[in-house]
Amino acid sequence: MFSKILIANRGEIAIRVARACKEMGITSVAVYSEADRDAPHVKACDEAFLIGPAVPAESYLSIEKIIQACRDSGAEAVHPGYGFLAENAEFARALDEAGINFIGPPASAIDAMGSKTMAREVMEKAGVPIVPGATEPAKDLDEAKAQAEAAGYPVACKAVGGGGGKGFRVAMSPDELQEAFEGSAREGEKFFSDDRVYVERYLEDPRHVEVQVLADKHGNVIHLAERDCSIQRRHQKVIEEAPGPHVDEEMRERIGKIATDAARAVGYFSAGTIEGMQHGDEYFFLEMNTRVQVEHCVTEMITGVDIVREQIKIAYGEELSISQEDVEIDGWAIECRINAEKADKNFAPSPGPIDVYNEPSGPGVRVDSGVKAGSEVTPMYDPMVAKLIVWDKDRESATKRMLRALDEYEIAPLSTLIPFHKTILRTEQWARGETCRELMEDKKWLKTTAPEDNSIPEPAEGEAEKVARDYLVEVSGKRFDVKVIGEATGFAAGAAPAGGGPKPKREKKAGGGGGGGGPVLDSPLQGSIFKLEVEEGAEVAEGDLICVIEAMKMENEITAHKDGKVTKVSISVGDAVASGDPLVTIE
Repeated sequence: MFSKILIANRGEIAIRVARACKEMGITSVAVYSEADRDAPHVKACDEAFLIGPAVPAESYLSIEKIIQACRDSGAEAVHPGYGFLAENAEFARALDEAGINFIGPPASAIDAMGSKTMAREVMEKAGVPIVPGATEPAKDLDEAKAQAEAAGYPVACKAVGGGGGKGFRVAMSPDELQEAFEGSAREGEKFFSDDRVYVERYLEDPRHVEVQVLADKHGNVIHLAERDCSIQRRHQKVIEEAPGPHVDEEMRERIGKIATDAARAVGYFSAGTIEGMQHGDEYFFLEMNTRVQVEHCVTEMITGVDIVREQIKIAYGEELSISQEDVEIDGWAIECRINAEKADKNFAPSPGPIDVYNEPSGPGVRVDSGVKAGSEVTPMYDPMVAKLIVWDKDRESATKRMLRALDEYEIAPLSTLIPFHKTILRTEQWARGETCRELMEDKKWLKTTAPEDNSIPEPAEGEAEKVARDYLVEVSGKRFDVKVIGEATGFAAGAAPAGGGPKPKREKKAGGGGGGGGPVLDSPLQGSIFKLEVEEGAEVAEGDLICVIEAMKMENEITAHKDGKVTKVSISVGDAVASGDPLVTIE
């Protein structure tokens, strides 16, 4: 077995791999950027090497620096995690040329499956059903129009090298095709250095069902059943579960065969995932992810198979430790992604500090986290800070357990999706196992997921400043937690505050991001100005696009908060903005 493995990633997945290494008696090596010097994944590994500044292109995406860290550390193999270089065939080949093992599939399989059009062509030839559409990228907009007409509207414009929801744009009609095509090309270039785009039929409200496969170098290929990942925002997953709530034994066997056939068609080995669309009784191949998935945890919980451990053993040349007949499904697992986002603000990224951090625990609860108290979530990287996974005997019990665990999870002052998860898991749509797509796209409903606002309004003119203080009160032996709001002077004289005697602090109400009808539209998040759509003197209506802010690998559209004329533009393309900074003035 390998004696030392370098983990070419950060955050929770780096810690997950480090834990597997420790259990296997393998020395783990972390790499980190200047922004991650104090990150938990650095301390979770046995050794750690600085590889560059915070910008991913100069650290976590630098093949040269990763290979140099391998040489400096003496690592025999590299585990790429997911994201960054995990599905980069050039990286796999560079490691091979340097005599370093890649814990993943052969570069040829990454090439075949990394290109969405090539993957579709390979699967079609192998007899695997694919979504109707092109198997070649469109050379230009005119060819994209022809592809769209052949597929039939609505259509999806997809980046050839895309994944994780990046480079995916929908055109419901011909009028929307140009914007979708250009947006997909732009994101493909930005995130995958490939601006090629193809067009396929867009299936409205399908279930996103994927199958976990494991394949070794000796020709053994098995599947570990399915996961349902239908709860998504911007075509990116936020809740996953296993097994699928609408997959019966017949479909499980059928899609399992599709998945293993797909893996064999490209000579695959390692862990991988066949993603597909379940549309009634139909199932279409969507893409193959040639890496461990974020949501691999729910499969581990229902099968008892350590997928990361199997990856490492496969890379070393060992046979799979289990056969298809050994795979059994036990119970139900749900995963909630704890992202630094504000769901009530249309999932706007919300980077910032973490002062308080307490994880839930108890029976059937697992937390894979990349943060701690004192961590800083920066806008440089993905917004996911942790994953909360629960297991129980069935879906209803697992849902109740997840709600209990979410109630226990404390993260402050960072805004996360915890309030959103609590809200959606209590809906009838979730209970019925629906995709919840109409809720996810309903901005009015999303506002109901906002955390409870316990702040104190600003005092009116002439009114004394008020502060809040918490007290423990016992009445007839029963304990009550009481919040008292009063004037700062002579506040609750003679009373004893809960937990000791800190001085009362004023709680300021957070800014509304330009809401409330005021003239200034403030930035609701920290990021950089990617696109500016207005100039001074322009007439706008409420909801019109003002600018696009890029933050945490996402483009966020900022719209006008009122009707009026733009009298001042305070930003330019490329500017860095903080939450609360003025963007434009509309009067």
